[in-house]
Amino acid sequence: MDKKLLAAAGGQAPADIVVKNGKLVNVYTKEIYEGGVAISGDKIAAVGDVEYAIGEGTEVIDAGGNYITPGFIDGHIHPESSSLSIRSFAELVLKHGTTAVMTDLHEIGVVAGLEGIEAVLEEAEATDLKLYFVVPSHVPFAPNLETSGGHFNPEIIKKALERKDAVGISEVVGPYILNGFPELMESMDHVNHMPGKTCQGHLPDMEGAALNTCLAAGVTTDHESLSGEDALARLRNGCHLMIREGSAARNMADCLKPILEQKLDTSRVSIVTDDLHTVDAVDRGHLDDAVRTALKNGVDFPTAIQMVSLNAARAFHLDDEIGGLAPGKRADLNITTGEEAFEVLSVISGGKQIVDHKKCLVSYPKAEHKPCLLNTTRLKNPITPDSFKIYAPEGAKKVRVQVMDTLPWIPITQGREAVLDVKDGVVQCDISQDVLYIAQVERYGINGNVGKAFMGGFHLQAGAIASSVGHDNHNVIVMGTNFEDMAKAVNYLIDIGGGQVVVKDGEILGAVEYPVCGLLSDLSGEELADEKRKLNGIIHELGCPITIPFMFLSFICLAAIPVYAITDVGFINVLTQEVVDPVIEAAE
Repeated sequence: MDKKLLAAAGGQAPADIVVKNGKLVNVYTKEIYEGGVAISGDKIAAVGDVEYAIGEGTEVIDAGGNYITPGFIDGHIHPESSSLSIRSFAELVLKHGTTAVMTDLHEIGVVAGLEGIEAVLEEAEATDLKLYFVVPSHVPFAPNLETSGGHFNPEIIKKALERKDAVGISEVVGPYILNGFPELMESMDHVNHMPGKTCQGHLPDMEGAALNTCLAAGVTTDHESLSGEDALARLRNGCHLMIREGSAARNMADCLKPILEQKLDTSRVSIVTDDLHTVDAVDRGHLDDAVRTALKNGVDFPTAIQMVSLNAARAFHLDDEIGGLAPGKRADLNITTGEEAFEVLSVISGGKQIVDHKKCLVSYPKAEHKPCLLNTTRLKNPITPDSFKIYAPEGAKKVRVQVMDTLPWIPITQGREAVLDVKDGVVQCDISQDVLYIAQVERYGINGNVGKAFMGGFHLQAGAIASSVGHDNHNVIVMGTNFEDMAKAVNYLIDIGGGQVVVKDGEILGAVEYPVCGLLSDLSGEELADEKRKLNGIIHELGCPITIPFMFLSFICLAAIPVYAITDVGFINVLTQEVVDPVIEAAE
């Protein structure tokens, strides 16, 4: 029992901090009324009329008539998508009022296993951002269809679930449940026998019997809804709906429409970002930006705040600990403007003031990274221009091929057939048809695999781009108009330990280094955003219209998102979970 907290709550001792003269946004009742918050240590001691808690030594913060909200909670985010090491990430999102995140650090696990994840969680302890660990449900993400550096099996998952900060397992893929993958089912069974822990779903295109099966198996949430129909199906079946409004996917408007039109209960609706690009985080913000979007789409102010606080906590059975302004809860709160021009002015996280009138008061030192997080790029075999050649059937002058096109607003692929020329037995790409070469190179020194296919939607007119960020295996993904630039790009990234690069005519036009697992930089959010803007600008000059081309490229490797993907194993038909030949047949 915290006697100091009880004394402050009862008026027998002064609070450490009192925020007064504000408008409380009560996410439990959806009311807004005048009041304040008293804080003792890292907990809230009192809410409402808190003048009695002010005493000698109390730090008094005047809210100036602005709104006092709970700290924001992202219930599904991969911090690695920001390309920032965890301390830089924490500093960036805290500025925008995010005080807690639920994350699996899956991308770190893909590269460095549980050892790597635990190293990052240890680094995060030096920050004021509260991390809850959602254990990866399986690594590799697509069994037998990709190579990863780290591996998770039911035994490792059970061990990870015993951590104090572990709240369940993440990204439980619907088709894998339907196919009864034994290791996944065993891991879910572990969770179902652990009170308070949850199975977080990844259920794209699941409906009817398929959706029912996943929920019956124990999945309680889903973040993959793309439409109002998807959203309704999940809510009506008791599934917590996580509406995704990040950088790779913005689904809020479509998902909210029927919910608001039919005036449905929103207590099981939260807003998540999933993947947050560095430039978006710096220019637009994090969940504060999501609140602005929700308000524009007709959500009332208390409900919008509830969707980024209490509701996210409820999805993990953590609402007795975080998510609202109430005695005994973790002292996470924001002082904000109103709904007309919403922005976060000041932030308190765990009882410590982080931001004061938009000025950040903290700066976290660069971590001394453990060896398991460094020097993670190595090749089993040399990479040359020949590594990327796709050969035609003997004697063919032209071939019909299967091309995968990315959609321009979300990195979901669709199929398209094209007829390509053959030269010296090698199938040639065709810029005029927007057909480029794409490949993924295994970068852990395990087997030397190189998967090859044809890509559309990026409209690159020259050169090549490559990245050591490629979901969900993080081998090196490379796309280009010629084999020589592709080889140059891959070898450059291997040499520097990972990153992203643009090459044209054998020259490095721009690059960003990611020394941590080949995924992350120790730069600040603002510094890295500047570097990424420059790199994106170079790619745009080469003809690519996609705003964030590297983030889109990273999703082309994801063998769990329809319709096609490329991994180091080969060209993947996601719907059948099979490796297929990109060359269909010889053509006239």
